[in-house]
Amino acid sequence: MSHEAELLKLLYDRFNARDMENVLTAMDEDVIWANGMEGGYVRGREGVRSYWTRQWAMIDPHVEPVEFSIGSEGKIVVEVHQIVRDLEGNILADQMVGHIFQIENGLVRQFDIRGA
Repeated sequence: MSHEAELLKLLYDRFNARDMENVLTAMDEDVIWANGMEGGYVRGREGVRSYWTRQWAMIDPHVEPVEFSIGSEGKIVVEVHQIVRDLEGNILADQMVGHIFQIENGLVRQFDIRGA
């Protein structure tokens, strides 16, 4: 799992830096991505791009990976400390969240949020 954990650490770092293009290139072209804001899923890199563009226009999320483990079916489970602020910097949420990744051929194939 060390290669996958290193990939995901880099992706979290780039997400927090709002380096969308580098994060998107690490996703399968047909990625299935949980929409934590509106529910359901977005599909494909363009779907994720559109989702994040909407999200970042409304809130400022920051996620720090704390722990990595292997879940069912070989998926990578990441416990993250998530802080969500409004655009004025006020904290809206400060919590631990479970993220679940399916990685195939070195690319993120699917992303889920535990309990969502």
